[in-house]
This record gives sequence, structure tokens and C-alpha cells, in this order.
Amino acid sequence: MSLTSPHRGRTTLAMGSACVLLTLVGCSNGDSTSPATASTSSAATSAGPGGARVVIENFTFGPANLKVRPGTKVTVVNRDSEAHTATATEDKVFDTGNITGGATVTFTAPSTPGSYSYLCTLHPNMKGTLTVT
Repeated sequence: MSLTSPHRGRTTLAMGSACVLLTLVGCSNGDSTSPATASTSSAATSAGPGGARVVIENFTFGPANLKVRPGTKVTVVNRDSEAHTATATEDKVFDTGNITGGATVTFTAPSTPGSYSYLCTLHPNMKGTLTVT
């Protein structure tokens, strides 16, 4: 009887293929949602050069704290069925007006650096902060 089996090469190849497959699956988070439908977070987020995005979902702003550069275009997406606003609390430096359910509105961040609290005027418990740096 030989010390090497004719099936040994195929077994090694199959095991190697299985390891590669498991590695690839392990790299995936298993979430089939696109970034546009990923859950929102209250952590501070900085906007990229193409603009910033706030998603309204389940009567919350996500992210609740957003950092942007002066003059950045901020897109607000309302995923709720109810209308909402994103309105600066001091001097209404920005105000989206009513955003109907499923709609998207864009506003320009203030040109003056600072921290701008905002809320939904229709649901004042919904709050966020836009920090312009």
C-alpha cells in the first residue's frame, strides 16, 4: 500500500477551496442592504467632499451629530411616512421646510463655523447638531 493516496491531492484542493470560500464569506457582513438603507447612527460623522447626508428614520436624525465644512450641501432623506423638518433652532440659519414621507431635500450648511442645533418643528423631540468646521 502506498503512503500517498490518489485522493489526497483532490482532498487538499477541496480543503483549500473551502478555506478560501469561508474567508470570503467571513469578510462579508452578511448585510444585503446598500449604504443608502443601512441603519443610522448617532455618532458624529464627517462629510466627504461630495456633500453630507442626514437620514430621518423612526423619528430620529441619523447621524444625530454631523460635522461639515462651510457651505457643504446637506441632503436630508425622510424614510418615515410622516412629514418632518430639519430646522436650526437659533435664527433658523437653515430650514428644510416640510419634507414629506419618502422625499429628499438639500440645504447648504452655514458659511460661519460653529455648532448648530436643529430639530423637527413638527416633532420637537427629534434633535440633531450640525457642526461646521
